[in-house]
This record gives sequence, C-alpha cells and structure tokens, in this order.
Amino acid sequence: MPHPYIPNDHEETIREIMKSIGIKDVEELYSDVPYKIRLKRRMKLPDPHSEMEAKREIERMLRRNSTVKELISFLGAGVWNHYVPAVIDEIVSRGEFLTSYTPYQAEISQGMLQALFEYQSMICELLEMDVANCSMYDWSSSLGEAARMAVRVTGRREIIIPHYISPERLAVLKAYSEPAGIRILEVKQKISDGQIDLEDLKCKVSDKTAAVYVENPSYLGFIIEDVKDISEIIHDADGLFIVGVDPSSLGVLKPPGDYGADIVVGEGQPLGNYMSMGGSLLGIFACRSESRLIRQMPGRIVGMTRTKDGRSRAFCLALQTREQHIRRHRATSNICTNASMTALRAAVYMALLGPEGFKELSEIILSKTYYMIKRLSRIDGVKTPIFKSAHFKEFTVNYDQTSRSVDYVNRELLKNGILGGKPLNSEFPELGETSLFCVTELTSLEEMDRLLSVLEDVLGG
Repeated sequence: MPHPYIPNDHEETIREIMKSIGIKDVEELYSDVPYKIRLKRRMKLPDPHSEMEAKREIERMLRRNSTVKELISFLGAGVWNHYVPAVIDEIVSRGEFLTSYTPYQAEISQGMLQALFEYQSMICELLEMDVANCSMYDWSSSLGEAARMAVRVTGRREIIIPHYISPERLAVLKAYSEPAGIRILEVKQKISDGQIDLEDLKCKVSDKTAAVYVENPSYLGFIIEDVKDISEIIHDADGLFIVGVDPSSLGVLKPPGDYGADIVVGEGQPLGNYMSMGGSLLGIFACRSESRLIRQMPGRIVGMTRTKDGRSRAFCLALQTREQHIRRHRATSNICTNASMTALRAAVYMALLGPEGFKELSEIILSKTYYMIKRLSRIDGVKTPIFKSAHFKEFTVNYDQTSRSVDYVNRELLKNGILGGKPLNSEFPELGETSLFCVTELTSLEEMDRLLSVLEDVLGG
C-alpha cells in the first residue's frame, strides 16, 4: 500500500484522489492556470537518488562555498565509516530517549525497556544466537567479559586467541584477564592464508582450556574458513567457542550460531552509529540458551512479562541477581551501565534494513572490497592482499617490492587529501611494509579511483 505522506504515482491511488476531489483527469486539476504560461516540456529533473546519494550530492554542492578540505578516508581497523540514515537521529532525539540510563524502575521505563528488548531480539536473529544482553561498552570490553565468563562457566583458566588480533583489543583482554588469573595462549596462523593452524590448536587445547576465541572476519579482513573444525576441537575438550564478529558482514557470511559458537561478541558501531573521533562504540554480547551461560552473562538483560492483572505485555530487567546492584559479591561483571543510546540507534538501524537490507549492504561492501583488491594488485610492486583468503571490507596492502615505506606512502597520500591505510609494521613486523585498508558502502567509485591514481604516481615517482 502507498505511504499516505509520500507523493505517489500509483495509478489506483491517483484515481482515488481524483474521485475524492471531483475531477476526471489530472489536466482538469490545472484548468485555472492559463495555458500560455504553462510549461510545455518535461522538466529536466535528475534521476531519483537514494538518501545516501542525495546527501553526498548536497555535500558536494555545499563544498563550493567552503574552504574546509574534505579528506578521503580508507581507515578502518575497528571504527568504520558507514552510512547513518537520517531517521535514526530523529528517533533517538525524542524526549523519551534523551536521558536513557539503566532502566531499573520498570514502571516509568517501558518505552526504553521495549526498545532494548527489540535490540536484543534483532541481535539474536542476526547472530543466530538465543540470548543477548542490551549492550556492553565496545568489542574489546565484550571480549574481556567473555573470557571471564568462560572461566566462571568451565572452572578453567586458559583462553586461546589468534595471532592476528587488534593490539588494542588484546590489551583490553589482558587487562581483564590478569587480575582473574587467566592465562592467554596464542595459536599460530598460516602466513600464506591467515587460517588457524589446526594442528597447533589441537596441541594447545587441553583440560585447562576454558575457551578458544576467533574473529570472523579477522582484524586484517580475511575470512576464517575452518570455523566448524575449530568449534569441534574445543567442544571435544569440553571448552567454549567464542566468536568475534563485524555485524555488517552477516548479510553474506554465516552467523556464528550456525557454526557452533557458544558466546558471540562484536562491535555494533556499524549499526547506525557515527565514528565520532573513535566512539562512542557498542559492545555486542550474546550466548546460547543454556542456564550455565545465561546465569554468568555480564551486563543487563531485558525480559518480556505481563502486568500483574495479566492484561498487558510488559518489560523489565531479568535475572538481576547476576548484577552488582543486587548481590555485589556475586556479580557477573562490574559494568556500571550499558551503552543504551547506541544500542537504541542499532535497533532502529536493524529495523530499517531488515534481512534484505543487510544482504544488500554486505554485497555492496564485498564488491567494493574486491574491486579495490583487483585494481591495487595491478600496480607494480604492490602485493594485495598478503593472505590468500576471501576478504571482507578490510585488506592488507604491502609495499616491500616498491622500496617505499608505509609512512612515506601515507604522507604522500595525505598531501593529496587521502587518508591511507593503518600501518601494521609495528604491530606485525613479519608482514613488512604493510598497511590495512578499508572500504564501506560510503566509499565511492570516484574515491577509489582517486586513490589508485595517486598511489600509482607516488609509487612510480
């Protein structure tokens, strides 16, 4: 059915309108306008644009009156430049949501509680998991909490992680693990394709292993293919399988619940949240429907119930005995609030996109990823990607054969108004002069071609 507040060209709607106002055709509507002053040709209007395209075009026109230099960015590595639909700002700026905090008093917080319940429900559907909390601070803190949760559930004190992980994320994991006496072991990844060395994993998994953690896509953008094998190895040892995800990939990649994840963490910033100089971020946290897992899950969980008279549906915080405001000595975490505003934004975003929207988003990003990889690989001396695996959104670019350093290339790109990839030579020296590039649905063809042209000049010069 046509939307009542948007102009329609649906024939049935037009007929209903004409009948209602008593005219036979559209021409009769303009009968009072003298024919000699009417426009005799069709207006030269541009083709229809999506909201994102229209915004980009308006910004392009506005830049004619601005002296501010807009930079083209290919940075990612944990905070990504995704499009935020305008309706999200409109909804979350409503008075009901402006001062959102942990809604302890259900009687006056039904709106926010329901919104967070919907967030949890959509996160579970997206990840194919059973229970989600209503958000953590960011991916890093979610990972730290997942490690501690795995230790509480299994009674073991070793966590196995991949070699190629964000140094910032690893630092937070260590900060959470050390006070709890958790030992972190690193599993090897093959330098050829980045895949987990399954033989090395088998050797390191033992009756001391609480969990194995992998990221899919990885920090360096490549896809881990043997996730089912990894799941079987840790489950055979009665440990837990923790998976970290970028939700924008789940329109084309299998959800973690499909390949045996027990706990899923990730970064919700791509879900309708701005980069805002590196934050605010949104920690995703979900698990399977097992009492031993749910009872040890950190953060808030919103549940659905009924009013005392049984007439109406209602929402409230559930299983609060896990939390520090009820039984401080038995608390499952020390998170003092949740990122409810960013979770609300994510809920609106997920509701807007729906399954088909997520699929389209992921396909656009995937196609742009491979366009960039294909074009960059044609530049003499550039190797991309380093790892011979499928990639999503991010990929490595190596300059070893060009005798150019990452710092030099990035300085030259910046002179041309381009923010190049994140340098990796200090994080992973074995990769040489390598940087991590990122593309999203906001990266235009013109911007990609601009980068390629400038990069050819920089490396050729």
